[in-house]
Formats: sequence, C-alpha cells, structure tokens
Amino acid sequence: MPIILAIETSSELASCALLNSADGADTPVLTRVLTRESSGVRTHSQSVLPMVQELLRDAGIALADCDAIAFGAGPGSFTGVRTACGVAQGLAFGARKPVLPLVTLEAMAEACRARTGAADVLAVLDARMGEVYWAQYRWTGAWQAVREPALSAPGAVAPEMVDGLAACGNGFAAYPEAFADAPFAAGAHGDILPHAREFAVLGVAALAAGRAVPADEAQPLYLRNKVAYTSAERQAINAAKADAR
Repeated sequence: MPIILAIETSSELASCALLNSADGADTPVLTRVLTRESSGVRTHSQSVLPMVQELLRDAGIALADCDAIAFGAGPGSFTGVRTACGVAQGLAFGARKPVLPLVTLEAMAEACRARTGAADVLAVLDARMGEVYWAQYRWTGAWQAVREPALSAPGAVAPEMVDGLAACGNGFAAYPEAFADAPFAAGAHGDILPHAREFAVLGVAALAAGRAVPADEAQPLYLRNKVAYTSAERQAINAAKADAR
C-alpha cells in the first residue's frame, strides 16, 4: 500500500488527507487515513499548507516518504481547483513526486458508496450561478462513468435511471425547488462534498493504474472558462514550492 498525500479545495470545504501504509496491511483502508479540514473558501490558500505539515508531523513522516500527491482537479470552484493544483504541483516539484489529478465528482461517489453501499451513484455539486456540476458513476470494483462530468442547469440533470441509484451532493441542497419533482433526488445525501479522504483512497488505484503525471503536466478539470491565478493563489503555490525544498 503506497503513501498518498491528498489535497482538496474545490468547494467551501478545504481538506487534506494522508493514507499511511505504515499503519498495517490488516487495518481497513479508511482507518489508515489521517485527515484535516477547514471551511471558508477565502481561507483555502492559507489553510492548506499548515494542514499538510500537521498531517506529516502527526504521521511521523516527511513529504519525501510519500509515493504520490493527489488533488481534486475539479470540477468545482475555479479558485479552489487552481489552488489545489498549484499547491500539489509545488510540493511535488520540490519532493520529486508524481501527481494524481482526480475528479471531484468521483470522490463524492466514493463517499456516497461508503455511506450507503450503493454501486450506482449520481453526484451533483453546486456550481453557483444557477448551475450544477454532475456525473453518474457505477462501481464494478472501480468507478466507471455512466454519465461524464457535465455543467448544466439543475433541471437538465438527467441520470440513467437504474435500481438502487443513490444521489449525493450539495447541488440538491442549493436548488431544492429544481429537484423537487425529480425521482432520483428523493433521499439525496445533500451534505456530501468532495473530501481529500476519498482522494487518498482513490489515489491508490489511480497510482497502480499508471494515472500519475509529472508535476508540470497536472491540470485542473474546467467545465467553464476562467482567468489567471489570483495573487493569493500565487502566494500559496510559491509557498508550497519553498516548503518542499
């Protein structure tokens, strides 16, 4: 089992996680994941590095001991996905580690499966401006996309209706009237957000499947066009690079 550091800042919740193989092969995977989280989108760029440092310190390992750095590549907040990508790149450059760009909606599906046991999951994330990001996944030992990540109005969300379909994500809480008559929205788990915990878990299979990339090739997943880095994001990226040296 590899050691995976994960970073997620695509929503109002920023989180970091560390999957540490040193905790023993007989221990369930989720219990081997250390996590830290912080809410408030305006503080993500300032909170991520201290959380990473705390995780590594508590685990008694160095960044150089990690096998890869996973991050929530999107879709999600423009500022958030760029922050996560930039920090992951900065840490990976300094430590000479590969990067795992992972999809936020797939991580939400993993969280929903862990909670409900569902093998078919619809993940809907609030995209603001009256829209949502959404995708549908099926678990067959690994996640397969039934509906690829898309950006649409809430009323245009159209999953493949299958028995046992579970729905999750804050998109349901953000637009309750739009989903009021949707049969797939009944019992939706509206509190599930992308979290680094799931990225650390999914990162194991992604690393084994050869999906890691060099730091300079890591890219966010955008479903909207966007502008350049903000000054706060540049500060976070530069701090990550300096911290990794």
